[in-house]
Amino acid sequence: MTSRTFKGSTYKRCTCRHPQTDKQLGATCPKLKRSNGTWSSNHGTWSFQAELPHNNRGDRRTRRRGGFASQTEAQTMLGDIAALLEVGGKHGDSALIAVGDLIDERLQANEPLPAPELVAKQLDAGNAAVDAIPTVGEWLLNWLSTRKVRKGTRRSYLQHIESWLIPYLGHYRLDLLTMEHIARMFDAMAERNDTITAAKTSDDPAAQASVRNLRVIGPATMQRYRATLRAALNSAIRNPKIPITFNPASYVELESGKRPKALLWTPGRIEQWQQTGEKPSRVMVWTPEHTGHFLDHAEGHPYYVLFHLIAYRGLRRGEACGLPWWEVDLTSQSITISKTLIQIGWHAEFGEPKSDASGRIVALDVASTEVLHRQKSRQTAMREAAAHWVEHGLVCTEADGSPIHPAKLTDAFHAIAEAAGLPPVRLHDLRHGAATLALAAGADLKTVQELLGHSTIAITADTYTHVLPELARETAEATAQLVPRRSASAIQIAGI
Repeated sequence: MTSRTFKGSTYKRCTCRHPQTDKQLGATCPKLKRSNGTWSSNHGTWSFQAELPHNNRGDRRTRRRGGFASQTEAQTMLGDIAALLEVGGKHGDSALIAVGDLIDERLQANEPLPAPELVAKQLDAGNAAVDAIPTVGEWLLNWLSTRKVRKGTRRSYLQHIESWLIPYLGHYRLDLLTMEHIARMFDAMAERNDTITAAKTSDDPAAQASVRNLRVIGPATMQRYRATLRAALNSAIRNPKIPITFNPASYVELESGKRPKALLWTPGRIEQWQQTGEKPSRVMVWTPEHTGHFLDHAEGHPYYVLFHLIAYRGLRRGEACGLPWWEVDLTSQSITISKTLIQIGWHAEFGEPKSDASGRIVALDVASTEVLHRQKSRQTAMREAAAHWVEHGLVCTEADGSPIHPAKLTDAFHAIAEAAGLPPVRLHDLRHGAATLALAAGADLKTVQELLGHSTIAITADTYTHVLPELARETAEATAQLVPRRSASAIQIAGI
């Protein structure tokens, strides 16, 4: 059979039954036609019959499909089948049979037929199995296995894929994925958030306990999930053997995932927090006085050197926990960030810095250099006193030389901050405090960007735009206090 000998026809039938035999009348129902012999427009539906190419065993394949509201719709479907067979016929008998298999499978599954140009694209690329289109789940795993990205980025992709993308979208065939499918996944995320929030604010202790360690998925995280899916689908579009030209993930509307603005803990905000228990922003920053108060209380703690480096020089938690002595140059007063201790779930392992910009050289001030000198002496004493020491070469370790789990550093930070009576911030916000200190000392945003290892200055500017004016006011006030005056009345007498 060739595309030129394709045979198809349309016909009309209904579901009326014979009053005596109760058998369906089908195409013989007298109501299907008007008295003048033309088809009735308000009775019955249209169907088509198509003769597909014989399969590989030589079996004849006659396929029917009904339920069309008009003859035009049924005829259009026949035209689509003919167009696909025309494409297959141009590539030989085996391609024609493969296209027939594709049409047969789609008709039986009641799925839409692919566009002829997309099937032609596959056949031109030498893909004889024109319907070998992977599912979303299969493609995501295949895409991830071929991506050349950092280990941390790969883990992030895998977490997105395993947690939500495959469970909610993995069963769809790649070319049948729609915006509606993706939107429903994000609706499920929002419903989960509502459930967690309701349970946490419930008066029922059991409800609260059920979500104790669960966190809502914020707008920024949803944007990252979409970015992962969008990147994978863009890769599929570039693959000549996959017949898709549209990326539905690009058009799903989500709430903006803008980076939250950092705000200083001013006296007014502290008072409001004490009254309501609510933080003005997710990212709150201690003033230099708050940071000093924290470090005073933390001094003597086994992890103090790490708190000091984060507060003064802006290291990330993993960068501090994974800092080795061989990257510390006390003579030139600098440290090099070349590795990080990454937490994945509860498991922690060493990896590369977060980005190219994160791998950096950080200058040390005199106070930080002295803290590291004291830590070196302290660790020597620990090593000599330990019954069993596991050498990792890290600046700060547990009593047996093993790495400090990042989560333990976070727990210790919160315990010290709470005991010191300080307003709440995250350990990561102590790093923001380092930027605050630098800005208060007159550093420009470019310098702060390099200190923190931000990939672009835009990230630095977006984060600290709200901090700068407040720091300027505090710095101006502090500067004024440095000027000795007899009294306030002396200023008035002078006419100032």
